[in-house]
Amino acid sequence: MAVDLAVTAHTLVQEGKGILALDETPGTIGKRFEALGIPSTADTRRAYRELLVTAPELQQVISGVILQDETFRQTTSSGLTFPETMIQRGILPGIKVDTGAKPMAGAPGEKVTEGLDGLRERIAEYVERGARFAKWRAVITIGDGTPTPACIAANAHALARYAALCQEGGLVPIVEPEVLMDGDHSIETCFKCSVTTWRSVFAELVAQAVALEAMVLKPSMILPGKQHSPRASVDEVGRWTMLGLRQAVPAAVPGIAFLSGGQSPELATDHLHAINAVGPRPWQLTFSYGRALQDPALSAWQGEARNIGPAQEALLHRTGCVAGARSAGANQALAPYDDDSQRLSRALV
Repeated sequence: MAVDLAVTAHTLVQEGKGILALDETPGTIGKRFEALGIPSTADTRRAYRELLVTAPELQQVISGVILQDETFRQTTSSGLTFPETMIQRGILPGIKVDTGAKPMAGAPGEKVTEGLDGLRERIAEYVERGARFAKWRAVITIGDGTPTPACIAANAHALARYAALCQEGGLVPIVEPEVLMDGDHSIETCFKCSVTTWRSVFAELVAQAVALEAMVLKPSMILPGKQHSPRASVDEVGRWTMLGLRQAVPAAVPGIAFLSGGQSPELATDHLHAINAVGPRPWQLTFSYGRALQDPALSAWQGEARNIGPAQEALLHRTGCVAGARSAGANQALAPYDDDSQRLSRALV
């Protein structure tokens, strides 16, 4: 089983492709629909996601799509379920299995992700319906006194238990510890928090006997807070993110699929290019973007059937740009960043 899961994990992060995240809850996507005057119903949500997963030649740049429970169970206009439609097109179906981040007891302002109860049974059903991989998101907030060691430990433990259950049940786990961009923290602070979180997550994964070669890490990039000034340059984000990964992520992991975390489509593309340009690394560096791929398509669609073609073209254009960003610096030598290394290493102390 571990061998088969490792093959699936490598397929997800294969060169030239990435993962499309369509796993927003009805409430979350409803807010985006509302902003554009689009009614949010089960049918409009199905129609929107169908136009995305059936975009012509999407399989050339997308290896897998993460779905939410509602979409996973729906049927496309072809009469096939979404997982069946994707498998027919050579795209791996994935499923979000957590039930959301909830306030953590005794830790004001911090959250822990729930959903472990009954997860083994839910995984069995999803596998039977065609799922090949899953996703669980943990949320880490940087603020005054946060994150606390207790919050990092609780989320790392939940991620590891989720990953172990996935591999036991036949799914490749995407492990997503997201350090939020909200706040006015520096890039050094984000570096320290990210590396500390990643190290804790991998310690728990090893403790729970998770096969690292049969999983995918989905981290946030190392960025200053949205309210911080000055902003970091694209190259700085690339160098510092790579440094953090080198200090925390084992080489056995086949790939790292970055989340976009609220970045604009263009900036998420530029940052992925910069990270890949830093130089040699043991893992594939790819993407698992939601809004950074969807926003242009959603704006083009506007809830109108006559706009399906333009919406698909917008999706394919942006996805092609992001997939192209993966090829940066594949044959370059290690980029020098000694000054950054010293500064960021001091930040860990």
